[in-house]
Order: sequence, then C-alpha cells, then structure tokens
Amino acid sequence: MLSRLTIRFGIAALVGVAVLIANATNAAELVMFRRDGCSWCAKWDREIGPIYPKTEFNLRAPVRQVNLDHGRDPSIAHAPIHYTPTFVLIEDGKEVGRIEGYPGDEFFWARLEKLLERSRRSAPAETTKDVSPLAGATAIAPGPAR
Repeated sequence: MLSRLTIRFGIAALVGVAVLIANATNAAELVMFRRDGCSWCAKWDREIGPIYPKTEFNLRAPVRQVNLDHGRDPSIAHAPIHYTPTFVLIEDGKEVGRIEGYPGDEFFWARLEKLLERSRRSAPAETTKDVSPLAGATAIAPGPAR
C-alpha cells in the first residue's frame, strides 16, 4: 500500500508536469512595454503585478516586461509603441492585439479577457486593433531613433 506522503508527492509531480505541458503548448505571451518613470506602469506593478502569476491568465499568456529605455526585443513583430504601458499579446512571434494604457484593475482584467479571446488558441484571429481607449497611458515623446 502506498503511503499518504508518496501519494501527495505523486500528485504534486503530476500537477507540475501538467503546468509545464500547458506552458510549452501555449505559445502566447503578454508583453508589457514600459518606460522608466511611467506612473501608470508603477500603478500596474502595485495592483496587478503581484497577483498576475497566480491567475489563469498567466497560464494562457505569461507576462514579460520590456523596458523601452533599455532596449528592444527584435524577436517579436509588433506595431510601434506610442504609450506606456502597452500590453501586446504575442503568438508565434507576432502581435495578435494590444491594450494601450492601464485605467485600473477592473478594466484591465476585462480587456485582457477580450484580448485573449482573439487568440487563435481560443477564437479566430483578427487583425491587430486596440482593445481600449488610451485611459491610463503615458505618451512616449518622440526622440532619436534607437
């Protein structure tokens, strides 16, 4: 007969493997574009940042942050970023859609759900369009090309 400890360890191992498989088969990720000193980015960090990894959204699209003041990520294709924060849903290296700005936690979750519905993994892909108005966004001042 198996001990309770052995059964618990086995269940924990199976859950771990399931999470790894789910993450491996999910090529979608949510990229948060930000800049140094962005007050709306800091607000997102306080309100959403600590809980996002604990949500089902993280399983569907883990978040990765890209600071535009410290370089760009050439591995993803996306339209220009004009406001921070901008959340871009990426699948197979290409933009599926975006949320520009952060108007608060309730609006963020609703807009993220709509954005994920566009994902080809849960609905037919659409052309890239903004999901939200620019409430809670900081405009990026034009500057020298980097």
